[in-house]
Amino acid sequence: MANHVSETPATQFLKKQKISFTEHPYDYLAHGGAQYSAQALGCDPFHVVKTLIMQDQDAKPLVVLMHGNRKVSTKNLARQIGLKSVEPCAPETAQRHSGYLVGGTSPFATRKTMPVFIEKSILDLPQILINGGRRGFLVGIDPHVCVALLGAKAVQCALED
Repeated sequence: MANHVSETPATQFLKKQKISFTEHPYDYLAHGGAQYSAQALGCDPFHVVKTLIMQDQDAKPLVVLMHGNRKVSTKNLARQIGLKSVEPCAPETAQRHSGYLVGGTSPFATRKTMPVFIEKSILDLPQILINGGRRGFLVGIDPHVCVALLGAKAVQCALED
């Protein structure tokens, strides 16, 4: 297991905000997703939170934080946040908005400031693992940090994977 992962914009941001977090590096697998990282780290994929960059009908970006083993109902999400439609961004577009490589997207210290929505049940967990700004690197934090630092709004749009 790799020891310390070099700093990323996300970890620098968390440190600057005096947020304590644990580092969880693992061997990245292209298209492995949150299910794979959970397996690699020996934890429940429900506790691994994926950072999804999506866009509305006007191509305005937004961030959705979702359990690793759930999918986003874009229809439910759009309805709850008062939009006509929501869809995933193309990888290049997501990368442009976030400043992170797809597979290494963190909701912290994104290039563009985007509205953040978090699946409500994530806030019931004592701790989550979320991308630390690099492929193969998750950080363990209190999920309420997402609300405190990102202004994440709770939504209910999870579908069983």
